[in-house]
Amino acid sequence: MPRRKHPETLAIRTQAERSRFNEHSVPLYLTSSFVFEDAETMRAMFADEIEGNIYSRFSNPNTTEFIDKICLLEEAEAGVAFASGMAAVFATFAALLKTGDHIVCCSSVFGSTHTILEKQLLRWGITHTYVDIHKTDEWEKAIIPDTKMIFVETPSNPALDIIDLDWLGKFAKKHNCILVVDNCFATPILQQPLKYGAALSIHSATKYIDGQGRVMGGIVVGQKELMIDIKAFLRQTGASLSPFNAWVLSKSMETLALRMERHSENALKVAEFLEKQSDVESVKYPFLPSHPKYAVAKKQMKTGGGMVAFIINGGLERGKKFMDGVEMASLTGNLGDTRTIASHPASTTHAKLTEQERLTSGILPGLIRISVGIEHIDDIIEDLEQAFKKSK
Repeated sequence: MPRRKHPETLAIRTQAERSRFNEHSVPLYLTSSFVFEDAETMRAMFADEIEGNIYSRFSNPNTTEFIDKICLLEEAEAGVAFASGMAAVFATFAALLKTGDHIVCCSSVFGSTHTILEKQLLRWGITHTYVDIHKTDEWEKAIIPDTKMIFVETPSNPALDIIDLDWLGKFAKKHNCILVVDNCFATPILQQPLKYGAALSIHSATKYIDGQGRVMGGIVVGQKELMIDIKAFLRQTGASLSPFNAWVLSKSMETLALRMERHSENALKVAEFLEKQSDVESVKYPFLPSHPKYAVAKKQMKTGGGMVAFIINGGLERGKKFMDGVEMASLTGNLGDTRTIASHPASTTHAKLTEQERLTSGILPGLIRISVGIEHIDDIIEDLEQAFKKSK
């Protein structure tokens, strides 16, 4: 058999079928619906007897190309694309769980995911138990007869906690649970959870996959049998990825490997710089030897990614002053951009959580999250240096 091409090549050379115009770059398919050659073809397609495009809420050549690329990089059987990352997360819960089901979830999880678990799902009788990502004994205690799903982020947002996917995959199999991994921070280039036993891998494509802060999107890939229900849920509820956004995201995939290499290179240098600062209490970065799961990160990730978290001395007020002190870095709610972004989770993305919920998630008042961009490293560090001085 021919050798499987490398991910960098697959992300570039995987394309929708050429039209009769023989275009080199895939065109935009801006259409709400598609026509059929005859009534029988139309009937068979609606009956799911043959594959094809019916309506862009269901599928579209641009969306299909984007899904195909992520599936190839994650080595997944199938995938479904959504209008945003949170739409992908919500659809995964809603399509696969029912009243009475139970989820075991890592306590260090994105604020919007936490809200879905605490508000939307509880209203429908779907319960959950949070566990410390580092304490494996807590995972065993959290499992009950109704546990159907295990949900984790690794690296987590924003605390950059890591869990051993090899151990977790075996744990999920032992308890016959659907293992879902939010792989947003690592991207398919740096980590492939399905190789370790995950059933599904989720991405907010808005982040690194787009990488330039232009469009929103989300995607779930994994076992084909699970995708049937998720795809049906999308088809009926309509949180579909637009053809234009799918086209942008698919083109962005062509540079993802290059960007992640630069993001990771810069982020490691930023982490090393921060460790030397007297104003910093602690630094978290997966490929920093001081990270508690450094060995695990090195085992399951290609590089450490572009996210760095650190705790600045002085708590909440010092954190805000630091944010006001940056000049080049952007203050925005996004991450994974070519441009460096600084955020203060305790006062923004996780502000609606209670103080105890934030502490349980590893979000201390002085926690600063840096999405390290691909600008020249000297300029990034210079900006951080002057922000430290201004915040004193």
